Amino acid sequence: MKAVILAGGLGTRISEETVNRPKPMIGIGGRPILWHIMKIYSSHGIHDFVICCGYMGYVIKEYFANYFLHMSDVTFDMTHNRMEIHERHAEPWRVTLVDTGDTTQTGGRLGRVRQYLEDEEAFCFTYGDGVADIDISAELAFHRKHGKLATVAAVQPPGRFGSLELKGDAVSAFVEKPLGDGGFINGGFFVLSPKVLNLIEGDQTIFEGPVIGRLIADGQLCAFEHTGFWRPMDTLRDKTVLEDLWTSGNAPWKTW
Repeated sequence: MKAVILAGGLGTRISEETVNRPKPMIGIGGRPILWHIMKIYSSHGIHDFVICCGYMGYVIKEYFANYFLHMSDVTFDMTHNRMEIHERHAEPWRVTLVDTGDTTQTGGRLGRVRQYLEDEEAFCFTYGDGVADIDISAELAFHRKHGKLATVAAVQPPGRFGSLELKGDAVSAFVEKPLGDGGFINGGFFVLSPKVLNLIEGDQTIFEGPVIGRLIADGQLCAFEHTGFWRPMDTLRDKTVLEDLWTSGNAPWKTW
């Protein structure tokens, strides 16, 4: 099975980091968040990736072109113009990098990689800026069982502030950074039939707009409820939270 990852947006809400690199290449623990997402899928046996590049996509291409250099020790013999890589730490990945345009919308980017997906029974699809301890294998089993065209991971976003429970003017409980208001949101980590590609009209099609709207109207979208850890990296604050979790050795999304 293949996993398609959107990696072409401008990342304007974290522009302090994206001025020199695309958002999926922002590092968590010395590795791009894109790498972390791929490791999540790879831990469930999905090793074939299609990356939808756009803004500064060459940075992503250069990263994978030099993957061994990033992950291994290396000796450069300047006298004989040779390079020796020691103890290669390779992933069992096949990575297809596709330039889907700088201004293409989310649905349009998916449409641009149609040729790599049409022969698939189903494929995974997600954003290049969010991590979770989601059970991809269970979601795939859920998708196959319900038989609809699409599955979305429904998640509860983390709260920004601690929550007080009051009895009169007395505080009866305090919960540090609870989940949101109990509602579920789109957490990415979709499973899609290639038939969904037929709902994409062009580069300016927004996947979260007319495509999901049509799937809902046709009764073809099911929600896989994920109540565990999930966090996007929209802001510098989000990046700091993820970095702190990784550094502490308590990163919930590290399922490998």
